[in-house]
Amino acid sequence: MSDSSHLDDTKRIIKDVCDIIADKKGEGITVLDVRDVASFTSFLVICGGRNQKQIQAICDALELKLKKEHRLPPHHIEGYQEGNWVLIDCLDFVVHIFAPEARGFYSIEKLWGDGIRVEPQALIA
Repeated sequence: MSDSSHLDDTKRIIKDVCDIIADKKGEGITVLDVRDVASFTSFLVICGGRNQKQIQAICDALELKLKKEHRLPPHHIEGYQEGNWVLIDCLDFVVHIFAPEARGFYSIEKLWGDGIRVEPQALIA
């Protein structure tokens, strides 16, 4: 598989991830292309949930869809039990699901401000 087609596949999966988050009423979906500024992943998907149950529901839906439809089980999931900040590491992209106060405190968008913001609808052409 060429780098270009791998990148296209990754972008399609991230678009699907954003749609799942939106379906679960996730808030403030942000996608950052960090290929030029990070060595551990290519994209960050950042969103918020209103409470622990919603954050866990978003995580559950993402995990199921990634495994079932994309044959991409997450490499690692952190923070599920606490439900304040869940991190889903899929290697080519990492999803962060934050409770409102945690999102403001950690300010991932500012931390990775050198990344390029990508509109989810622009991920597939």
